[in-house]
Amino acid sequence: MIVVSLLFYLFSFIMIASAFMVILSSNPVHSVLFLILCFFNSAGIFLILGAEFLAFILVIVYVGAVAVLFLFVVMMLDVEFKTISSTVISYLPVGMTIGVIVLAELMLVLFTWKRDYSVTDNSTIDKIAELSNTEAIGLTLYTDNILFFQLAGLILLASMIGAIVLTVNHRPSARRQDINKQVERDAKDSTENIDMKPGSGI
Repeated sequence: MIVVSLLFYLFSFIMIASAFMVILSSNPVHSVLFLILCFFNSAGIFLILGAEFLAFILVIVYVGAVAVLFLFVVMMLDVEFKTISSTVISYLPVGMTIGVIVLAELMLVLFTWKRDYSVTDNSTIDKIAELSNTEAIGLTLYTDNILFFQLAGLILLASMIGAIVLTVNHRPSARRQDINKQVERDAKDSTENIDMKPGSGI
């Protein structure tokens, strides 16, 4: 238990410190790297709690896809860091106001919420206790909440199609693929033999 407690405090300290560095870092690339470090330590805490599925999802999905995507976008945009810092300072009063409101709401919920530990049916808990963490999450997702799971997939599909439609290039001068023309073309139309004289160049 001592080792588990030490690991928990270590992961928690690094996670909180990296979360603060995400906000305080002036370089967006450094912020994304600190965000990846925060995700890794959060996954370590999930492993200590026995939620291995959430830990793997956090590493695979967020670190492997989302954070890396953020990093590539920030590096490709090549934004000026001076303008970012001045913009952040100008929005600081509004951000502090919203932060205080959210903190007050969280404190209100924390001190007024009471959890009911009474259990009416112990058979369901005994069945879930026999399953692993991944099997319990899969059972909950694909049985009790299958409708919401499918609706979330449809929303993500619609957003992906919308992003493709909004970013597609409709210029008349843009070169587009003509599949029928590619299939019907002949080898004689695709290649051309030219008799080049030595030393004449191209």
